[in-house]
Amino acid sequence: MVDLFLGKVLVKNNWDKDELDTEKEIILRLQNRILMLFFGSGECARCQEFAPTLKDFFKRLTDEFYVERSVQLVLLYISMDTTEEKQEDFLGELPSRCLFLPYEDSYRKELEVMFKVEETPTVVVLRPDGSVLSLNAVEEICRLGPGCFQNWQEGAELIDRNFMMNEEFDEHKMRSITDPIRRIKYMVEKKKGDGYEEEGEEEKGGQGRWG
Repeated sequence: MVDLFLGKVLVKNNWDKDELDTEKEIILRLQNRILMLFFGSGECARCQEFAPTLKDFFKRLTDEFYVERSVQLVLLYISMDTTEEKQEDFLGELPSRCLFLPYEDSYRKELEVMFKVEETPTVVVLRPDGSVLSLNAVEEICRLGPGCFQNWQEGAELIDRNFMMNEEFDEHKMRSITDPIRRIKYMVEKKKGDGYEEEGEEEKGGQGRWG
């Protein structure tokens, strides 16, 4: 997943709009984390409706006011706004800890094609290895709230190394008896050409309209 953004500039949605523009900074920010790609636009009424839910969802998982330690989760806004000014306005409704691609970066369009985004809002959830956990988690986020992160964490087999001893990193200890269930629920979608080809049908079945 880190490879998707090496050589790119990611911008923090804070007051100073700090940039992550070195390979080291990108790796430190994205490695061993689940990544949410939020495709949206401030001109989209459904995106405006979803934004407060997404902001609350992200804050409850990453803000020290709610949790002792932030979970391994990154939110990256992929703007589909028609002007930079409209992108800037909509960023004001998103969490200050989220990242975004500069408006002038055409890679936004490449990602839209890569993940076959056909509607907004869309939240693509990626494992740390870059494979797809969900092609659109909007409905899941609205329905389950922060609780769905545990599903993603298990589906990604994300190891929280801050709480594990070195000897616990054996591959057989990283798996559990629920592994087959998680693999059915979150089918791996392998990258093929300019997009992703699905190996299972169940993921498609969960992509109805939300709300």
